[in-house]
Amino acid sequence: MERDACDSFWRSYLSQLARDHPHHGMKPDAFGFGSDAALADELAALVLAGKKRATTSLAIEFTALGERLPVVGDLSIILRGDGSPVALIERTHVTTVPFEAVDADYAAIEGEGDGSLTYWRNAHREYFNRVCARLGGRLSDRTPVLCQVFRVVFTA
Repeated sequence: MERDACDSFWRSYLSQLARDHPHHGMKPDAFGFGSDAALADELAALVLAGKKRATTSLAIEFTALGERLPVVGDLSIILRGDGSPVALIERTHVTTVPFEAVDADYAAIEGEGDGSLTYWRNAHREYFNRVCARLGGRLSDRTPVLCQVFRVVFTA
């Protein structure tokens, strides 16, 4: 179901573009934010509302799966908790910094919770600790994180 829905969503987006648009030669990945369906729904709603314009990942979340790290221009289909597509995002800025170097401006554009750096650090520390433990590692303040700013280019 999810793959068919994503393919249909992607075709709908492409049908609105000029034939020579560079996105015709691309293939987006698809994911839901967070670790469960309820969080995926909550964060997808924040994307649709324009409040969430960034996301943060650990490099190991990609390398453990043999995937390349995100780069500027990458496209992703954002999914609800049930796997249905809601938005297509394009990364406009990607940088790697130590966990402790994420600042209040970035936390605010990530748009989660109350938008504060304190909320961002607490929520991400909890999530990243679970990821690291599952993969046999440990999060520290010096652990590199991928800060990805994006724009919404299409919605369902």
